[in-house]
Amino acid sequence: MATPRTLPPNVHDAEPIPEAARAAIDALMQSGDLFRYTAPQDAPVSLLEGEFAKLLGSKYALAVSSCSAALFLSLKALDLPRDARVLIPGFTFAAVPSSVIHAVCVPVLCEVGDNYRVDLADFESRLDDVQAVIISHMRGHTSDMDAIMALCDARGLPVIEDAAHSLGTTWNGRNIGTIGAIGCFSFQSYKMINAGEGGILITDDADLVARAVIMSGAYEHNWQKHKGPRGDNTGALDAAFARWQNRLPLYNLRMSNLSAAVIRPQLPELARRVRDGLVNHDYVADRLNTSAHLHVPPPLAPERRAPDSIQFNLVGMDDAEVVAFADAAAARGVKVQVFGHSEDNARAFWNWRFLDELPDLPQTRAMLMRACDVRLPVRLTRAELDFIADALLGAVADVTDPLPAFGT
Repeated sequence: MATPRTLPPNVHDAEPIPEAARAAIDALMQSGDLFRYTAPQDAPVSLLEGEFAKLLGSKYALAVSSCSAALFLSLKALDLPRDARVLIPGFTFAAVPSSVIHAVCVPVLCEVGDNYRVDLADFESRLDDVQAVIISHMRGHTSDMDAIMALCDARGLPVIEDAAHSLGTTWNGRNIGTIGAIGCFSFQSYKMINAGEGGILITDDADLVARAVIMSGAYEHNWQKHKGPRGDNTGALDAAFARWQNRLPLYNLRMSNLSAAVIRPQLPELARRVRDGLVNHDYVADRLNTSAHLHVPPPLAPERRAPDSIQFNLVGMDDAEVVAFADAAAARGVKVQVFGHSEDNARAFWNWRFLDELPDLPQTRAMLMRACDVRLPVRLTRAELDFIADALLGAVADVTDPLPAFGT
């Protein structure tokens, strides 16, 4: 008889890097050719850009050192004036307001609801005073992009999608990252594609990508190694590069060939990872939602998510019970991050003390004080998912008075 599993699952390690990466990495090690612009063509970074653009259905892609770099370059590519006001959600990672400040712009925060998505009424109320918008699909939760794009298009406001957590997510069948003017993605270790670090931006606008390419560090005429879609003979990209040659500062935010060699073999694995991640998430969500004290917000109707973590709200608990719940879950082997209670959490806007003025967002603050985050890597087995769900449900029972369980 098998021994029941008692050890907590490892939720930190990602899937192994595919074996196909080894040959590419070995070749790079032998040649020492790690710089993306050494080869006249078909460097691993260039190949990655073409493959990623095709995968997402965009014309152009630019691989860079991080998603933060992609966001910064996107703002710079928009050629916004100094001190332009950029609207961002109050629930995002500190890198997002940081990228706005690095671009010499001013972050303007809007409220987020208890479903982790932009509060559309508050969002709309702030639009007339901004010059651009970044929508963070935080932890893969998609805000109402139809409503957001209609509001922004009516005012001529460019939208950047921070899709760091949303590679593989779709909205009405469209890939997230292709809805706004620019989409930015992450290859950091806790994302769907893992290179430790790295990022990429996509767009259909030749002028935007040309500006971003040059500023990323395509000095002299290295921009000539960036190509548009195969078969595109419009000359739009070459004309854009010619316009901006030597007219933009270089920030040197390039990706190396080594990172690209790690990323490229993972692209064919994306569809499976998205499928497995969604199955895992929904299985645990169904179990957690049996408790009156745990609530996993449902997706919006047009949204098909690609999760590798789960977020849920604590219901009917005071601050002391929230802390006790997190401690009880940890004692049972599952680490729970309560966004508003985790010390110096980079996703809690009141910790962004590098802002000139910290906003008062009472709705977002209240949500963050009860919103929890638990990693669910797509490689977890059903038994491991049950361990996590059992630990969370058990932790609730440890700290609350019994209440009727829904669905039981």
